[in-house]
Amino acid sequence: MRVPVITGADAFSARTAPPRPTTPPKATKIAAVRTALPPHRYAQDDLTEPIGDLCLPPGADRAVLRRLHASAGVRTRHLTLPIERYSDLRDFGQCNDAWMAAGLELGEEALTGALQDAGLEPADVDLLVCASITGIGAPSLDARLAGRVGLRPDIKRLPVFGLGCVAGAAGLSRVHDYLRGHPDDTAVLLTVELCSLTLQQRDHSPANLIAGALFGDGAAALIARGSNCANGAASEPGRAGPSVVATCSRLYPDTEQLLGWDIGASGFRVVIDAGVPGIVRDHFGLHLRAFLGEHDLTIDDIETWVCHPGGPKVLAAVTDTLGLPDDALDSAWHSLATAGNMSSVSVLHILQNTWQFRRPEPGAWGLLMAMGPGFCSELVLLRW
Repeated sequence: MRVPVITGADAFSARTAPPRPTTPPKATKIAAVRTALPPHRYAQDDLTEPIGDLCLPPGADRAVLRRLHASAGVRTRHLTLPIERYSDLRDFGQCNDAWMAAGLELGEEALTGALQDAGLEPADVDLLVCASITGIGAPSLDARLAGRVGLRPDIKRLPVFGLGCVAGAAGLSRVHDYLRGHPDDTAVLLTVELCSLTLQQRDHSPANLIAGALFGDGAAALIARGSNCANGAASEPGRAGPSVVATCSRLYPDTEQLLGWDIGASGFRVVIDAGVPGIVRDHFGLHLRAFLGEHDLTIDDIETWVCHPGGPKVLAAVTDTLGLPDDALDSAWHSLATAGNMSSVSVLHILQNTWQFRRPEPGAWGLLMAMGPGFCSELVLLRW
């Protein structure tokens, strides 16, 4: 498939780069990250045939489906409903109702857990950013959660739809923007992605079969605090998390059709174009190196890579284009293997695992990155 050509708008030079600040920007402190996963956990092998029953015509050859499931890099996934319940979802309304009910439960679990980890109370939260691309609601999830968890009536809310897989990184970037202007505040980024509820029944298109092999369900909450706030529980010895130093957003021209949804009567029909790894190989490395260069850093200075696990081909393309060691993205491969691609939740899941099990030494640099519909990418420079 032809990969779109990106021209002058993607060039990086002294003429187009923003001026370097004369004083370092104030950092945002990440106080906690907590992931919540649905209770229905399945081995990949146990999902292949039931998903085939949902998506393929009776008697269809399942060889391609089985190859996709075997090569997706996924060993286990968590689903919102027991797998036998998905055939009961007859239309978009029923799927969306299930998204709202389960999303509130998982969102509450992630949010209250993250607040507890940070040593904070719900009343301490000044801003709640809530991202999801797998369901819609008005009132939105964040509004319905406010009373359930005890958030203040004057809390600022920002529900976000449309960012997809990039929302974990982009949401953190926008929280950082807010806290730079409100250094006494505490903000929460909540992501809720129940991807299994978007699977299209009786749709044997390659994109739908890939989605059925790759995506999992989950929610995650990240607590961030402005530079004037005390660090709280996360600052105790051995528990300190990273700070956000800088962020960078990039839209790639003429790539809008590579990734996203076709939205119709049956709900969200996934769009996944084979050109995505090509965009990563041809342009992502240039963008990333330029961003690091603005902060007098190179790829070799980054100790921790928190990369959205878009799939095996995307992870391989990132590794190749950046010239990374084979084990640099192990955390992403592990998240993909144990939970699947959870859209915007995944980078926060990886950040939590890094914090708990592979925390770098103080002062180490990290980079959190994701890509999503647009086609776009988001980079977040971290300092541990």
